[in-house]
Parts: sequence; C-alpha cells; structure tokens
Amino acid sequence: MKKILFTLVFALAACSIQAQIDRTKMPEPGPAPEINLKDPQRFELNNGLKVLVVENNKLPRVSIQLSLDNPPILEGDKAGVTSLTASLLGNGSTNIPKDEFNEEVDFLGASINFGSQSAFASSLSKYFPRILELLADAAINPNFTQEEFDKEKERLITSLKTQEKDVSAIAGRVRSALAYGTKHPYGEYVSEETVNNIELADVKNFYRNYFVPANAYMVVIGDVTFEQVQELVTEYFTPWTKASPLSLSYSEPKDAQYTQINFVDVPNAVQSEIAVQNLVSLKMKDSDYLPALVANQILGGGGEGRLFLNLREDKGYTYGSYSRLGNNKWASTTFTATASVRNMVTDSSVVEILKEIDRIIKEPVSETELKNTKAKYVGSFVRALEQPATIARYALNIETEGLPKDFYQTYLERINAITVDDVQKAAQKYFNVKNARIVVAGKGSDVIDNLEKVNFNGKKVPVLYYDKYANKTGKPDYSAAVPEGMTVQSVVDKYFNAIGGKEKVEQITSLKLVYEGEAMGAKIKSEEKRTADKFAQTTYMNDAPMMGVIAKGDELYMKQGGQKRPLPPQMQQDMLSAAKGVFPEQNFVPGGKAKITGTEEVEGKEAVKIEVPGEVVQLVYFYDLETGLKVKEAQIINMNGQTQNQEVIYKDYQEIDGIKFPGIRVGSMGPQKIESKLLEAVINIQVSDADFE
Repeated sequence: MKKILFTLVFALAACSIQAQIDRTKMPEPGPAPEINLKDPQRFELNNGLKVLVVENNKLPRVSIQLSLDNPPILEGDKAGVTSLTASLLGNGSTNIPKDEFNEEVDFLGASINFGSQSAFASSLSKYFPRILELLADAAINPNFTQEEFDKEKERLITSLKTQEKDVSAIAGRVRSALAYGTKHPYGEYVSEETVNNIELADVKNFYRNYFVPANAYMVVIGDVTFEQVQELVTEYFTPWTKASPLSLSYSEPKDAQYTQINFVDVPNAVQSEIAVQNLVSLKMKDSDYLPALVANQILGGGGEGRLFLNLREDKGYTYGSYSRLGNNKWASTTFTATASVRNMVTDSSVVEILKEIDRIIKEPVSETELKNTKAKYVGSFVRALEQPATIARYALNIETEGLPKDFYQTYLERINAITVDDVQKAAQKYFNVKNARIVVAGKGSDVIDNLEKVNFNGKKVPVLYYDKYANKTGKPDYSAAVPEGMTVQSVVDKYFNAIGGKEKVEQITSLKLVYEGEAMGAKIKSEEKRTADKFAQTTYMNDAPMMGVIAKGDELYMKQGGQKRPLPPQMQQDMLSAAKGVFPEQNFVPGGKAKITGTEEVEGKEAVKIEVPGEVVQLVYFYDLETGLKVKEAQIINMNGQTQNQEVIYKDYQEIDGIKFPGIRVGSMGPQKIESKLLEAVINIQVSDADFE
C-alpha cells in the first residue's frame, strides 16, 4: 500500500511540475559548453623545424605528421614535377634500398607515406623510435634513382591519358585555369607535354629548393612522452639542412568582367558538369570567417542546403548540388557552387543555381535555418574534440594561420553569436552573381542551343567557348560533322548490307547469341534471344544465372534470384522500343525518334552517331563511316538525379551462316572491363514462350 501511495504522489508531483512549464515558448538555449583545450607541448630545432607533441596514452599507438607550410609553387613548363617528387619520396633512402625499407616498415606493422610537401607515419608506440628514424632517413636522404623516376613518369603519363575524356577532370582543369590563369600555381595544369619536359635533375632541384625545414611543422600524437620525442627528433632531424624555400611571384587573378557561361564541349559526356564560381579573399583570421562558413553551409553545405533541396529534392535535376567557400592565407581562393546534371536540364540548372545564390545575397536567411546550421557546427566541433588529432590540428592552425590564441576556446561562443544580418553581409561579400563565371563541361550537341537562351535577372547570359585546356575557341559546328545526304535510313541500310545484305537480314525471324568472358576471377556468360516482338538476355556467373532482362508484349522486367522485378514505367517504355526486334535497327525509322547527332572517333576510326532519346533511357549507336559496321553502343540512364553510362565496343566481326556478328564485345562490370568472345550464333532458332519467362 505504501508503494502504491508513493507512486501516486510522485505522479501527481510530476503532473504539477509539467503544468508549470509553458510549452508554447521555445526553451532558452543554455550556455555554450566550456572548451578546455590543452596546448600541445612544443620545441624548435636550430634548422627551423617546429615540433608539437600531444601525449595520449589511451592506445599504444603514435602518429607523426610532417607539414611544410610553403607558399604556392609555380611549376611552369615542368608542371608535374611536384607529383613526381611526391611519388619518389619514401622509396627508401640513400642508406636503405627501397625493397628493404618497405619490408621493414611492413614487418613493424607501420606505415610511411610522403607528399611533395608532407610526410606521415604511424606505428605501435614501441616502434616509434625506429619509425621516426626511417621517416627522417627517407625525408633527409631521398633515394632518387633514374629507374624509379622513369617508372613514375610513365605512370603519370598513363594517368593523364585516361583522363582525356573524363568530363569531371576536364571541368576541374578548365575551372581552375579560367579562375586563376595558367601562369598561376592554382591555375596551371599538368599535361603530357610538361611531364615530358621533366628530368630526374628537376625532381632533385625541386626537393632541394622546397623540401626544407624553414616552414616545416611536425606533429607527434600518441603514447609517447615529450622528453622522448624531443630527444629523438633532435637526433634524427638535426641533420636536415637549414634552408628557406625559393620565393615566387605571380599575377593576382581577377573575376570575369561580367556574368558569363564558359562552355567546354565534351562529346562523350553523358551529363553536364556545372560550376558557378567567383574569386574570394578569405582567411581564417578574418572577423567574418565564421559567418561566411555559416552562409555557405545554408546555401550548399550538404543535404540540408538550399541548392540540394532545390535541384535534387524539388526538381530532380541531379543527385546532389553543393557549394564550397575556400580560405587561403597565401592567395585568392574561390566560392564555387556545383552540380552534375542531365543534359536536357543543363540550362535550367544554371538558372536555379544562380537564383539560389542571388536569393541568399538579397534576402535574409530564416531563423530556423540559422539555428539548425549553428547546431550542426556546434555538434561537429564538440565531436571532433574527442579525437587527439584535433588538438594538434587546432594548434597547428593557430601557428600557421596567425589566429588568436583563444580562437578555439571561443569558437562556440562566436558561432552562437552569429546573427541573420551577419550571414547576409557575408553572403553579399563572398558570393557573386554580377560577374560570376559559369563553367559548363558537357555534350555541346545536346545543350548549347538551350544554354544560349539562358536569361537571368532580365539579362541574357552570354556563352563563350573554350577547349579542354581552357583555350578560347569558336562555337562547335555540328552540322559539318555529318556527311551530306546521310540519313538514319541510309546508315541502317549500309549496316545491314555490311553484315550480310538487307534481304537476308529481313529473312531472320529469331536469333540466339552467346558471349563469354572473365571478370573478378569468374566466368561471365551472356545469352541473348531475340524475335520480332520478344527479347531475353540472361547473364551467368560460373554457369549460374545471375540476372536477366525480359521484354514481351508491353512488359519489360528484370529477373534476379528467380524473382520478377518490374522496372519503372517510363524506363520500360523507353527500353521496349529498343529491346524488341531481331535487330534494334529495324525499329529506328518506324519509331520516329532516332536521329543522327554527329560523328565521333571510336577505336581510332570515325563513326556516325545515331541517338534514340527517351525520358529515362537514352540509347546511342555508332557505325563505322567506312565499313558501315556497328562499332559501339551506349546506354545512358537518368533517374532520381543520377546518371549511369554503360558502353559496349564491337569488333572482329565473324561470318556465320552468311551474317556477320561481332566476334568480340568489350563491356564492363563495375570498374572492370570485360572482353567477351562469341561462343555461339544461331539464326532462326526455334523458340517458345518458355524462353521469355
């Protein structure tokens, strides 16, 4: 009875307390958490190396970060020497050959990595003395050999070649070059030509001039003592020759004179890369640094940003749209708002990005947006304090950025003090739509006409044209790319004649093709059956069915694990017209959608392109201009703001029963290329409904 009475009294008391709380009012925020950041211990060697030590004994591990806080370095006609220097550093030392060096590091369960202006090592704390010694040896006595230089140079050139048609790489290169100019460290780019200008002596000179201790900082974090670190660093790094890096001068970049679209034609692009950018001068020590970060976060800092909510959630133009506001103590940096979008909405996306930038400049943000953004910064800041590396990073920032000693102690207080007016002033100072540079890299034949019609704030936005290396050029002329008199029908007729004759093709009522290749150590087989109104393709891995695509009647679906998985209605509609038919080309002219869009080089030969557009799925076929044979197919899927591109190369045609079929198909499975060989081609095979289930 006493227990029941106590419970009842407790409940009544709780109700009484609740009744006294006015839940119509937002609770007053409590005081910002008190930040107690323990300063790292520090010392400096006579050669200029500054060392910060953070003792943390929770785990028996230690990490070493060496950073050279040098001004930007202009590489000029030897652009790429920085990359090659980074690749060659850490390959052992003049005292220890590369293989022995790597074997010892691996044996100790440690890691050592180098950049051109940095180095990092980590290990168990009991191996700290030896790992620090190895790091010092590799840093001070680098093993620059001609053999390793030649290997790294070839790797770099190969990497550059793989980026020749990479839309993202092209867009990034042009953005930087146009923002800064190619004579600026942040605007120059590495090319095969500049890499070929580099000799081993250039790497040695770069190392000697810039890998020096004058602006060097070492941060040691982990299960160590200050006295141990001081003793060992003094022993191993005192031999590092005292020197200062060379000083370089370069012109100050300027924004565009007026808002403009700078377009780069990338014919193989399946989506457009958009960047709206302007130069800014922002340093961490500036009084409006934190308001500027908050303004950028509200505009495009993540999934809650206005750009994301507009272009993805509302419009469905892209998988994501974001903005970034840089800071740099040495030179101007950029504010950039970006998105990768479907070709057909490129112009609309440009306008929407400009609208969002313009809105945050002209209109105050809401109190809710500001409150939520502050909460996000507070949460991430407090969580970061749990990491020992955070203390060292903050201390390093105070050293290198000229910050006040209490910059991080007062961080939360200053975040919480930011007002709506502070955010708008920062947006007005650092974001720009009056002379913004809008860099678009994409497929010109699809997007140029609409881009040239873009209007913003009542003014037409002019389009200027550039090549893939930021050189000004003229507007591409796509009409000249297609031979005079060529039509979709003439391309189809030439293809059918090339594979065996139009009449013979028309006599084929069914077809079975089987290809086989290898990927990820498994045998991959593709079996395809076609009739005039049905289609079935099954992919096998080691002879076990993995996935199938089936089309019949008005239905198209996937089959996986014995389960039927219908595709979205619009995807079905787009693919049905292409999937059916013994040869898809038989539907090009009757379908009425196919069109010639130009020519493109495929496997070293010029090919004409026929596109079959769709709302979700776009299909592109390529036919050799000389032989008429089909040499490539591409399927571009735009859905939920994402774009996927799948390509298949056809080559080595073989004749079977009077009809030529590709002897080899080259496709992909994830990042891996698969070369499949023709195992079987059967014309007018007997098929039943069971073959399409």
